[in-house]
Parts: sequence; structure tokens; C-alpha cells
Amino acid sequence: MPKTITWLASYPKSGNTWLRLFLFNYLFNLDEPAPINQAHRIGPSDSTTSLYFKAAGRKFDISDIVQTLRYRTKMIAAHAGNGADVNFMKTHFANTPIENVRTIPPAHTRGALYIIRNPADMLVSFTHHFSTDKRRAVDAINSDSHTISMERSGTVLAQYLGRWSDHVLSWADSPDFHTHVMRYEDMQADPHSTFGAALRYIGVPEDPERLDRAIRFSSFSEVKKQESTHGFVEKPANAPKFFRSGKVGEGRASLPSDLIARIEADHGDVMKRFGYLS
Repeated sequence: MPKTITWLASYPKSGNTWLRLFLFNYLFNLDEPAPINQAHRIGPSDSTTSLYFKAAGRKFDISDIVQTLRYRTKMIAAHAGNGADVNFMKTHFANTPIENVRTIPPAHTRGALYIIRNPADMLVSFTHHFSTDKRRAVDAINSDSHTISMERSGTVLAQYLGRWSDHVLSWADSPDFHTHVMRYEDMQADPHSTFGAALRYIGVPEDPERLDRAIRFSSFSEVKKQESTHGFVEKPANAPKFFRSGKVGEGRASLPSDLIARIEADHGDVMKRFGYLS
């Protein structure tokens, strides 16, 4: 079985789209910014229902989790075996079995780039993206059963996340493959070093001029401008914008102190490990 897949993994609203657009601009070596609505060209999402239908050879009820998971294995195997030496695939799934099915099968996995973001900042972005209440969101990221619901359009299926801390550790401490962890905050503060390290991890030569251009072409101001002009296909229907703020420190500045205390109590050990608490 070919181990060709490098996963682009994260909890939602942690920088996954940013990473994909950077890779799009760098690997395609474009002379102008890559269109944000073609981000899928760098690698599909593992929650795209059409991939499951293709693997099954027919449409089926994607609300049937057991049947969907059975075709998930086949879908990932097809992507891994498409003839390319390296394949990317976006995921928000926790790296953990569901119904005895490995959601991230080691047999097809070359490695993973995992983006972590301060959970307080992630949560503010999460509430806007999914149109939910801040207190409900805090409950959700501390729930073992936290799952993003299937989109009503039927094009994106449900995704299992679980607790934020468990999600992070399922990837960072995977015993089956090496994961390169990237902090969202470092992507902002020192993008050249952070994205350069990601390129070295996936085995791509690092060219300074090309790196600088790809960073500029995937910057927040650029993608926000594109969304204002062309819209973004990945924006939920109820969300006013996909690229909303992207600021570091927004959580501590805007969340009530009791919610900050809850986040730190629930996830303090992992936050300390990755530099979010002293």
C-alpha cells in the first residue's frame, strides 16, 4: 500500500486554509496570487461527499456513519494510489478510530502538517464561523463527542473532532507517523521560518524568493480582498465572512474572564506544552 498522503490537519479555524493557500502558491510557483476558490487543487478535503460517492461507485446515505466510514477507507486508498509521489489531503478529523475504523490510516500516511492555535483565539473565530454562542462553543471543545454537523447541502459530511486537547495530542503524539506541528502564532510572527520548516518537512527545496512571494500571495490581506471580490466557496451560508480577523490575542481580549478560566482549566496541560500558558 502506497504511503503517499501528507495530511494538512487542524482543529477548525486554526489556519488550515492559510497553509493550503501557501502551498498552492509555492508549489505551483505562481506569478500572481492563487485563486482562493481553487484551494482544493493542492489537495481535497476528506469530508467531500463526492469523493465517497466515487469510491462507492454510487450515491448513498452519508448520514449512515458505519457505511460512510467503510467507504472512507476506500476513498483514502484511492487518493493515496493515484500515482503521485506525494498527495495532500485536508482534514479536521481527530486521528482516532471511529467504529473500529482508522480515520487516518497509517497504511497510506506519509506524515502530517498539524496547525495548532491558541484555543481562546480559535474559539472566537469558531463562534463566528459556525454561528454559535461562545459558552456553547466552550462546552463543545471540551466534549468527547464534539462533531461538526453535515452541511445541509450534502456536499460536506460530518466530521468528528472530540476535545480540543485530545485532538491536538492525537496528531502531535501519533505513534504511527511523524507529525510536524506548526503554531498559528508563529505563522504570523515569523512566516519565513515557519513555512520554510514546513517545506523542508515535506521534502521541497526552499527558495527564498519563491518563499517570500508565496507568503505575500497567501497573506490575510490578499485572501480577504479575494473573498470581498469573488466570495469563497468554503464560507458557511450563515457566516458573514470566512476571512474575518485572523488576529492573535483576540480571545483573551474579547472572551469573558470566566470562559478564559474554563478553557485554561480544561486544556491547560496542552496549552502549556505548546507555549500558550506559562
